[in-house]
Amino acid sequence: MGIIKVENIRIFAYHGCLEEETKIGSDYRVDLEVKADLQNSAKTDKLSNTVDYVFLNRIIKEEMEIPSHLLETVARRILNRIFNEDKLVKKATVWVSKLNPPIGGDVERVTIKMTDRRKK
Repeated sequence: MGIIKVENIRIFAYHGCLEEETKIGSDYRVDLEVKADLQNSAKTDKLSNTVDYVFLNRIIKEEMEIPSHLLETVARRILNRIFNEDKLVKKATVWVSKLNPPIGGDVERVTIKMTDRRKK
């Protein structure tokens, strides 16, 4: 097994339960870690034999564009797409962070973390 990380993806999006959050938007950070067998790609040196991090970044950007009330919903959609669209991924963890959340305090970010494994 090997690990591929795509870290500190910065995105502006419109998630939240408050009406103003869905109108004015906010800054987000997404981090992703996937586990896959990378031995074949290490031998063949072919992109088709690995998990393409450009593909992973695209999924994150596309799913972050869809407004949701909860960050958990966004994370679940990201994981579902990864497992549905890349059969090499065995396990994935995604962190979705809202930067400067409107929670009445000096808070840098709130983050949800979700992990899933491929079903046999």
